[in-house]
Amino acid sequence: MLPFLSFTVGFLFLALYLSGKNSFPKPLSPEEEAPLIEKMLSGDKKARSVLIERNLRLVAHIVKKYYAADVDNDDLVSIGTIGLIKGIDSYKGGKNTRLSTYASRCIENEILMYFRSTKKLSAEVSIDETIDTDKDGNSLTLIDVLSVDDTIADDIDLKLRSEKLCLAVRDRLTERERAIIALRYGLANSAPLTQRETAKKLGISRSYVSRIEKKALETLKEEMEK
Repeated sequence: MLPFLSFTVGFLFLALYLSGKNSFPKPLSPEEEAPLIEKMLSGDKKARSVLIERNLRLVAHIVKKYYAADVDNDDLVSIGTIGLIKGIDSYKGGKNTRLSTYASRCIENEILMYFRSTKKLSAEVSIDETIDTDKDGNSLTLIDVLSVDDTIADDIDLKLRSEKLCLAVRDRLTERERAIIALRYGLANSAPLTQRETAKKLGISRSYVSRIEKKALETLKEEMEK
């Protein structure tokens, strides 16, 4: 029996995914980020979670720059989130590299390694690549876009939706559905897994994982829309 899943960054990401909103927690300012990094490097798990949570938009933006016809976008989100977590966990601080820049590289590398391992690499993206222009015609890179303030869901509302999702996972899903969703989206304080990795861990087929996940997500989305 899967133990009750406590609130994690995974619930936050899944709540955003199910709501269909492109709103993510606001990026930290340098003044906010510095003490959190210091605390994380001293072993503070709460600070680590905040740093992951406030950099989730990096995953969403970078994943949008990739395309592969036979790779599920959900898988890329999971893989990118693994890269983000690895980046946060391996960041050593210092003035030469910003955390967002370092984490972006880790997210890119994780996705590129996945494509290379399956020989399905279709595109590469760099956070220094020009992706748009501003109103004055100046080039904007991915890192410029990520640092721009936009309309962001209220933090309290986001936390409430995540807590509601936590209860829905506990009360509305079957044991098998909870296990698959927990592994796929990293809901038990672990890195999210791809459908293939989830299937291997549970000893079932990837297609079965896909069917169960789809049904579970529909159930959760229905609950969240009430």
